[in-house]
Amino acid sequence: MKPLFLFLSTLCLCHPAFCATPNFLLIIADDLCWRDLGYEGSPDVKTPNLDKLRTESMHLRGMFNPATSCSPTRHSLYTGLYPIRSGAFPNHTRVYDGAKSLFTYLKEAGYRTALQNKEHIGPKPSFPYEHIEGADDLTVTKAFVTRDAAQPWFMVFASNDPHGPWTRGPKYDPAKISVPEYLHDNAVTRDLLAAYFGEISKLDEQVGALMKMLEDTQQVENTVVLFVSEQGSSFPYGGKWSVYDNGIHASAILRWPGKVKPGSSSGALMQYVDVPPTFLAAAGIDPTKIDVGCPDAKGGIGFDGLSFLPVLLGEADHLRDYIFAQHTTVGTNGAIGPYPMRAVRDTRYKLVRNLAPELTYTIGGIHKGEPIDSWKADADTDYKLADRVKWLFNRPGEELYDLQTDPLEMHNLAADPAFAEHKAMLQTQLDAWIAQQGDKGIETEKLAPTRQGKSDVEPRKGKGKGKGKGKDKKKGK
Repeated sequence: MKPLFLFLSTLCLCHPAFCATPNFLLIIADDLCWRDLGYEGSPDVKTPNLDKLRTESMHLRGMFNPATSCSPTRHSLYTGLYPIRSGAFPNHTRVYDGAKSLFTYLKEAGYRTALQNKEHIGPKPSFPYEHIEGADDLTVTKAFVTRDAAQPWFMVFASNDPHGPWTRGPKYDPAKISVPEYLHDNAVTRDLLAAYFGEISKLDEQVGALMKMLEDTQQVENTVVLFVSEQGSSFPYGGKWSVYDNGIHASAILRWPGKVKPGSSSGALMQYVDVPPTFLAAAGIDPTKIDVGCPDAKGGIGFDGLSFLPVLLGEADHLRDYIFAQHTTVGTNGAIGPYPMRAVRDTRYKLVRNLAPELTYTIGGIHKGEPIDSWKADADTDYKLADRVKWLFNRPGEELYDLQTDPLEMHNLAADPAFAEHKAMLQTQLDAWIAQQGDKGIETEKLAPTRQGKSDVEPRKGKGKGKGKGKDKKKGK
């Protein structure tokens, strides 16, 4: 069979607007809350390169990720599968042996593939790419994208910024920044927030360097660029390790000159699992014909994701009615006991299930050290803060939010009979997703350690014996 790039010029497989096989550059931030970007409305964070890219792109305002820790998030983004189905549901995880990824499909289609910086995925056979080291050095990156002008390429630039510890980037004055409403404003928070903002600006510098590389190599016009913010910051209520919108809502902008209208936006609900089918469709490959190598609990062999190519081309502004998310605490640094979370959201309402509300939610990232220690001290004389701190450790079994009137999810409506109909509708959708994924709740949560090795002995049985963990070059979280 001939490589795809040898015959796509004479065969249109995906859409009438398709005329050439594009390159793909996927840029991923690391522990970034979607709100903390200039083009998203941050009053303080300076992101001139991302702001410029946004003016050249479609702003995908309805993008969500299905998990809120690094490794399951990235597995979903690359495989088009939700975490429990793929086996990659705790942190430092891996998919089931035999599962495939966007790297697999595009490489089979004739693309060369690479990933720079943070990996945090496995096993290796499921992710066939060249690994490029170097957080800021694009020397090898440039060599990769210019290696063969006749061959298209797919590359992920997985930044380590702004993942803690926050030691890079320009200095922000803690006294002059605005503390978001969902954080407690004290000196410790301000110092940490200023350092975090600096690393966001460092990320922005990397984005600027990547865009200049495309210009210098004359590859702007035929390269799809997608930037995503990953899964929230590691501040308490910053989004990471929760299923609130600070975590599962992702900032996303996509540039495709000549195809995607510059400065446009769409509020269509979509998820990271929709990225692989979309990239494949843009490359002329029918994503509905793909066997992902990892069947769901109902016997389905295709992606969990859907192509949003029609949205990009301005032909539609709807993709999904609901998005889904989960968080597994077992295997997370400093975790004490299981505290699984599941969530479903439509355009206005969100339902959260905490499967072990009788337990105390405790992990290293948000429940120990700073800033939470300083928050606890301040809570001795601030009863409202005391309630917020308590909420970080103890949640009810169900949470329901009206995101139109309560975007920061501060007022739980689960027990309010006025919202019973909305709650029941979301429960039905969540139950169906859980069944399709093969999610057994606490039983699944307890299997998390078996999903944190290098490879399975028996695929799909969750009995891998490897002890190695995916690498986070910066902090191992």
